[in-house]
Amino acid sequence: MKSLVLVALSLLVAVAWARPGATYTDKWDHINVDEILESQRLLRGYVDCLLDKGRCTPDGKALKETLPDALEHDCSKCTAKQKESSEKVIRHLINKQPDFWKELSTKYDPENIYQEKYKDKIEEVKSKN
Repeated sequence: MKSLVLVALSLLVAVAWARPGATYTDKWDHINVDEILESQRLLRGYVDCLLDKGRCTPDGKALKETLPDALEHDCSKCTAKQKESSEKVIRHLINKQPDFWKELSTKYDPENIYQEKYKDKIEEVKSKN
């Protein structure tokens, strides 16, 4: 789940540069995650950015740069809003866009390290359609 928490971060929570020992910037915490998830065009844009298949918006670029750190460190620098949005995005991807989930997981977790680490949380998200 945290794997997608980052993907969720990737999709809209869009965090930017981390300050040592602090949280990621909250500059993009106002992004309307629901609007992105409801629009196939917007969602595909974020996914393509993260997969190096398309252009990135400034928030998409920041997310792409921050995602590996967030995955590695269990989103420990995420704000409360970023964690909340990430969980929403992860739930949506797992339950409604499994192809996007698979593509993102393949790129950001090719050895299934995070999928295994967070398997209980991922299963929990699957049950919360």
